[in-house]
Amino acid sequence: MNHLKAVFWDYPDLADKDILETRLRRESNSGLHLWIMRRFLEYGRVVDVFHYFKMDEIARSFSKLQLTSYTLKKWKRLIEVYGDPERR
Repeated sequence: MNHLKAVFWDYPDLADKDILETRLRRESNSGLHLWIMRRFLEYGRVVDVFHYFKMDEIARSFSKLQLTSYTLKKWKRLIEVYGDPERR
């Protein structure tokens, strides 16, 4: 199964890797970029999240992402265990 279809089942254009990467580059400081990150954090596999986003970018964006409490707790723990970029 295409990992992007699991994240963007309702947005088929974003399930195309080339389109997604282009959108992420063009929208690097926008609400769309944050929305895409949120979708990955909520529905994507960890390995796929790190293909598109850096750990420090994720950590800096927590307050803007409106994540579910479960997802926020999970990602804060991942960063705590696998390395807070601020402590490196």
